[in-house]
Amino acid sequence: MAYSVLSTEVVAQTLEPVSISGNPAATDFGITGTGWLGRTLGLKPEWGITLGGVWLADTNVIMAGGEHPGGWTNNQALILGLGISADKLVGWQGASFGFQFLQFNGTDTNGQAGSVAGFNGIVGAPPFNRTELLEAWYLQEMVKDKLKMRIGRSLPTYDFGNVLRPVALADPNQNIPALSGLLWSPVFLNASMITAFMGYYNPANGVTINFTPTKSFYVNLGVYDGNRARGVQTGVSPPMFNGYWFNIGEVGVNWLLGEGNHPGQFGIGLWQQTGVLSAKGGAITQDGTGGFYLFGSQRVAYRLNPAVTNSSISIFYQVGANNSQTMPMTQYYGAGVTAFGLIGSRASDSFGVGAGLTKLNPNLFERQYELMFQAYYQAHLFATTFLQPTLTYIPTPGSSPTTPGSLAGTLRLAVLF
Repeated sequence: MAYSVLSTEVVAQTLEPVSISGNPAATDFGITGTGWLGRTLGLKPEWGITLGGVWLADTNVIMAGGEHPGGWTNNQALILGLGISADKLVGWQGASFGFQFLQFNGTDTNGQAGSVAGFNGIVGAPPFNRTELLEAWYLQEMVKDKLKMRIGRSLPTYDFGNVLRPVALADPNQNIPALSGLLWSPVFLNASMITAFMGYYNPANGVTINFTPTKSFYVNLGVYDGNRARGVQTGVSPPMFNGYWFNIGEVGVNWLLGEGNHPGQFGIGLWQQTGVLSAKGGAITQDGTGGFYLFGSQRVAYRLNPAVTNSSISIFYQVGANNSQTMPMTQYYGAGVTAFGLIGSRASDSFGVGAGLTKLNPNLFERQYELMFQAYYQAHLFATTFLQPTLTYIPTPGSSPTTPGSLAGTLRLAVLF
């Protein structure tokens, strides 16, 4: 990666925990959590074994409009991760292994609001109660700090289109944690790729290659089992290599801007899905599809709060489009603003707003666009525990042209361990 992902070890060792994304399981490559569980059980860092995880729980209410005004839903996701550095453990240079297990229990939260893009990213497609192997991969670094390959079951949204990717700089005071705490699905996976690309909680089976020739430029390539585009829930299904493939490539750069050395990033990717795809019970078919996406972010202000050294404001944007006749969404445009550490001496608090416009497939929906606005405040309670109230307004829910605009409230608790 051009930007080093803020590892769980960094989170564990900082005196004050950093802000996190609305769904840490969907943004942080490696073993989710802080490794506290493993250390508590006696695992020593020099062994190269990390054990940790995250527990997410939320309550949602449709305050007005939507498909079920007044409806309440609850969701929880428990992820346990085991990381093994074979280099440290047995001297296997550049090799590591990762495993993550997911227990999810939820309901059709997004359906109650009439949202097609998904205002709550912890919930995807049914089944809404699932126990699954989320990741099982082998990573080999072939050229130190330059070239590595990951094989197996993983979440490629860490590597592709990851606008939330944390930023680690030489000066740790300038590090930017997960770029936003927005909860909606498109911030984790561009809406123009939803139902084709894999990520939480439908992982991919295949190969990922990361090439970083310089600290400011990277190329990522991936080839995966592409049966997610057929509606297969890959999280609860075995790998299927039957002629359906998902191919993707991304290039990106980063920079430091102006006298304040404000970090920024930009990435652009192309993807192709092979195989015959269908919708409406086979009434609509298409032989393969593809698209592009781009994203970027920029810190625009720094040290605004004298009480917090690394207080800052960052912005981000996302664009994506495809040529699909069968996928539910064909274009996406999103942007947001995030403020870190601006309230008193609360260095680990953040708040932000975002707007997203999704173009719906006219073959499947009568409404042309779904527009969403979301605002949140992420409060650090203690240790690595965060509480986040979030408000979402969807003036044009995509489920039906007669569905009234919906206002939804979410209270999310996140505990990393």
